[in-house]
Amino acid sequence: MHRRRWKAYLFLLPWLIGLVWFTLGPMVWSLYYSFTDFSLLQAPNWVGGDNYARMLTDARFHASVRVTLIYVAVSVPLELVASLGLALLLNQGIKGLAVYRAIYYVPSLLGGSVAIAVLWRQIFGPDGLVDKGLELVGVHVPALISSPGTALGTLVALRVWQFGAPMLIFLAALRQVPADVLEAAQIDGAGPVRRFFAVTLPLITPIVFFNLVLQVIGAFQAFTPAYIISGGSGGPADSTLFYTLYLYQRAFGSFQMGYGAAMAWVLLIVIGLFTLANFLVGKYWVYYEDGGRV
Repeated sequence: MHRRRWKAYLFLLPWLIGLVWFTLGPMVWSLYYSFTDFSLLQAPNWVGGDNYARMLTDARFHASVRVTLIYVAVSVPLELVASLGLALLLNQGIKGLAVYRAIYYVPSLLGGSVAIAVLWRQIFGPDGLVDKGLELVGVHVPALISSPGTALGTLVALRVWQFGAPMLIFLAALRQVPADVLEAAQIDGAGPVRRFFAVTLPLITPIVFFNLVLQVIGAFQAFTPAYIISGGSGGPADSTLFYTLYLYQRAFGSFQMGYGAAMAWVLLIVIGLFTLANFLVGKYWVYYEDGGRV
């Protein structure tokens, strides 16, 4: 028994080395650097909690927090509604379902890429497709990504466009809803809307919760679209200054690695708190057939 256990550890050794070398080790070092003035060019000096205290008076840090919270609060619900709506349509037994499913999943594969962010900039930028279209109908407005009032909206639209992955998960969940329960509700006189809200939606709440947690975490970590569309500046007027983008600017643009490490740990804690809050609130609306809880 003892020998078999050592064999198991031997097979796990490559994974354990990777975990320590590429994940746990860098995390410990970044935690240390968050309490220093490390700049990549000079040896780090211990500054205690100065990097964390600095965030309280950093106006651009506050702007990045505000932009990110708005982005998460708006984009996640819209993406979940869009993906669930399309999953309901695809669950109607239409022909060629596999083709539609593949087509709708493509945005999830490409949506976070640099190429699509560049394409998005061409569509909503000055002299872009949207700008030319509005001019044809006599509407002359500033380019959407050039106006502080609408720039963040284009990033929200890009996020919602990446509905493919949650849509597939919703579609799999809808296939598991018992047909006899839906037929019983129909016999009792429940229409399609009533059947959805009284039967289907409660039965798929665990999947809604799963998608909600994943999408919230992903939205907090969004970086590439804001970097490409704003040219790395977070403009105009810091309207697209995501938290991750400002972290990148401080750490790799200004070589303030200590401050960047502190921001990274704050982001990790915030994501953990949001996830914990989702689990605490989830027990009041997530339904499990076996009576289990989140």
